[in-house]
Amino acid sequence: MKTILAVDDVPANLQILQGLLSEEYNVKMAKSGKMALLSLERSIPDLILLDIEMPEMSGFDVMDIIKQNDSLSKIPVVFLTAHASKEFVMDAIQRGAKDYIVKPFDPDILRSKIQKLLQG
Repeated sequence: MKTILAVDDVPANLQILQGLLSEEYNVKMAKSGKMALLSLERSIPDLILLDIEMPEMSGFDVMDIIKQNDSLSKIPVVFLTAHASKEFVMDAIQRGAKDYIVKPFDPDILRSKIQKLLQG
């Protein structure tokens, strides 16, 4: 079973992702960027769902650290965020994101995009 690391500072969002994805994937959760990086030191997931707006360390900060680490840089990262502006989308793509999904999201679209990325 493939593993997804979901990173979001809102516990309800993590619970929604856990409920949507846990039948097909092993879903690990982190409620901050720092917790995500600690999780990545212990085990490497097959995909990361990453919120942008979080206290202390933004999703962009986490992404920059991931991309600088050779053992983590190949993990596909999908930003899952409420930010819908073109600037945020462009910034995410330039930092190496594989996709960008705006909350609230359609569960079927999320599952389909994850499945496609993990098949590659």
